Amino acid sequence: MTLHFPTQVAFHRTELNVILGLYGRMVAAGEWRDYGMSNLRDVAVFSVFRRTAENPLYRIEKRPKLRLRQGQYAVIGMDGQILKRGNDLRQVLRVLERKLIRAVD
Repeated sequence: MTLHFPTQVAFHRTELNVILGLYGRMVAAGEWRDYGMSNLRDVAVFSVFRRTAENPLYRIEKRPKLRLRQGQYAVIGMDGQILKRGNDLRQVLRVLERKLIRAVD
């Protein structure tokens, strides 16, 4: 008898390097202070916080099932609005990079 465990979706090391690179730049700019990660059955979530113990400022989600539709990566704002979606993680994260450029000015 074989047991079938539900698979978890997780960010790959190369994906995390891209996300953590942006995270580090935003922390250095004073915009972000904390993060949390969740690996669930259908989605992996990287949540970004301005302060600890509050609702996330942004959620970066990976949903492989949407890979062939609107894209497996999404950046979601605090209000639940999808800010950007696509299959290229770097491209999707650019919506947050623009905020970094504004923060430095």
